[in-house]
Amino acid sequence: MNTEMLARLVQGIDAVLPEAASLRRAIHADPHLGGDEGDTRDTFTAAAPWLDWLPVAETGAYARFGPDGPAVALRAELDALPITEATGVEWASQRRGIMHACGHDVHMAALWAVLSAARELDLPVAMIPLLQPREEDSPPGATDVVASGVLEDADVRAMVGVHVQPAVEKGVVSTGAGAVNAAFDAFEVVVHGRGGHGAYPHAAVDPISVLAAIVTGLGELTAQMINPIRPAVVSVGMIRGGTAPNVFADSARCEGTIRTFEEDDRATLHEAIARLAEGTAMARGATATVTFTRGGPALVNDARLVARADRLLTGVGVPVAPVPFRSCGSDDFSEYNELVPSLMSFVGTGSAHGVGLHHAQFLPTSGALRLSAVALAANFAAAAHLLQTEAGHDS
Repeated sequence: MNTEMLARLVQGIDAVLPEAASLRRAIHADPHLGGDEGDTRDTFTAAAPWLDWLPVAETGAYARFGPDGPAVALRAELDALPITEATGVEWASQRRGIMHACGHDVHMAALWAVLSAARELDLPVAMIPLLQPREEDSPPGATDVVASGVLEDADVRAMVGVHVQPAVEKGVVSTGAGAVNAAFDAFEVVVHGRGGHGAYPHAAVDPISVLAAIVTGLGELTAQMINPIRPAVVSVGMIRGGTAPNVFADSARCEGTIRTFEEDDRATLHEAIARLAEGTAMARGATATVTFTRGGPALVNDARLVARADRLLTGVGVPVAPVPFRSCGSDDFSEYNELVPSLMSFVGTGSAHGVGLHHAQFLPTSGALRLSAVALAANFAAAAHLLQTEAGHDS
């Protein structure tokens, strides 16, 4: 039954692709940053007036259609990025400094195509389209969606999504099982020294040199503390300190990110970073304080959903990546896999001239839109099969 349903969904997707492409261009031309996505939401919901849309997470929306009982949610992200577009297309962003450089416009248009195709079907389980805000922000929109309780109210038993990915070969879909994106945390180290004149270093405690030693040590932590076959990253992206070239400041600080796939590695690195910073500072006569901001968990694809989705995709002629894509990047979709079986597929766009996600020239083709819609439909069909199996109605 699910194989037949997917074939009919693909047929419906192909029938509405021109309209989906037009919606994608309209959204792309009028991007909005996280927290300001109301216009984007309204553009989408106006294109799907046959659904009763309800608000969620301030600027988001969701709807429900299909039979009563368990449901599968299909997520698409609303927000754009603070990037000035350099694609040169006629439908480029009309808002200088804001751009859909992560493919969220494609994801929304793909979701619309699936919804449009599903209108003609007698769905085996309910479908919940979720327009989620603030995927690129912190705290992320998925946190608010989960906290709102709408997933429980709608009886969501599985969550699916897709993401375009230039690191995956063009025209190929990757649906690897297990952790495919990393958990993410932020940290800040503040070193407190003793200010003074640069001509008299013996009378001061230079916090910048202390911080430099800490930053160097941070770069070595994963090699020293983490099993090398388990991905983990500690990166420093910001350093601040000092007001003049000949003056020692009273303090200096750095900020960075931690990416891990395993919870015990996450805990290990938190402890190691604090110990390194505090110990290095103390050895040099300074003090250090470390603050962690815990982000989302690792994004873990349910193995049952992956196996089914792969078979369904192959059945409709879509090639599946032989080696699953995995990345230390992160996505707040991971918040959902803490609640229900979840599946995120990566839709290959290829990387022309090294252009990747969050690049001013990133612009997936219309082929990526169709492939995203087909992959999303396959994920829904796989999740529907799982729910039917769990209910004792294996199709």
